[in-house]
Amino acid sequence: MSSAIDSGFFDKGVDVSEQRTAIVTGAARGIGAAVAKKLAADGLAIAVLDLDEASTADTVKAITDAGGRALGVGADVSDEDSVAAAVEKIAKELGDPTVLINNAGITRDNLLFKMPVSDWDAVMNVHLRGAFLMTRAVQQYMVAAKFGRVVNLSSTSAQGNRGQVNYSAAKAGMQGFTKTLSIELGKFGVTANAIAPGFIETEMTAATAERVGVPFEDFKAAAASQIPVARVGQPDDIANTAAFFVSEGAGFVSGQVIYVAGGPKD
Repeated sequence: MSSAIDSGFFDKGVDVSEQRTAIVTGAARGIGAAVAKKLAADGLAIAVLDLDEASTADTVKAITDAGGRALGVGADVSDEDSVAAAVEKIAKELGDPTVLINNAGITRDNLLFKMPVSDWDAVMNVHLRGAFLMTRAVQQYMVAAKFGRVVNLSSTSAQGNRGQVNYSAAKAGMQGFTKTLSIELGKFGVTANAIAPGFIETEMTAATAERVGVPFEDFKAAAASQIPVARVGQPDDIANTAAFFVSEGAGFVSGQVIYVAGGPKD
């Protein structure tokens, strides 16, 4: 169990017995790690979930060093048994999860005629199947509590992006998934919303720059030149939006997709 509580946490005046538990998938690094840290700072206990439990150590340490509660969990979100075991462990060791951030994702970019079926399936399995399995496993705790928050990560690529037919389709699917969840779960006090990031400075975008043979600084500068606020996004930009959706004050906001992209998107 990779969880810890220190005296600084109690200085925040949070009653652990009443503390909400959030699961953030793909939280070892990048956007997921930023969301996990932000929600922990807001007083939630955090299950830091990623494919390899060892990879969650840095995020868990950052949270616990700041006085929060965190549990590192290894799970394959596309595997039904792995998800069930992970959620059961989280409920037992950290508390019933009533907040879920479906952030886990991968890219397997290629043009349609070059894309192997395995790359299509891999992206669909992590994004869509993963979000489905995680939400299905967690919703029972939300319904019982009469409170729940589901936040799904979409992307501006949902509107189409050359070389990402699999990723674009998956991220568009996340929006339909979100809207349907809001309809089905709303009467139980559960909201579901999606965040569609634009260009965010992460290891994933750095890898894209490397793949196309462009220095990352030049890649970012080119992106920023097309963004109205004249900068690329940071993981904290997404974390702050997720924190709003998770908050008590967002209880009348559901079925929405917010594009966090530094400017308008159709």
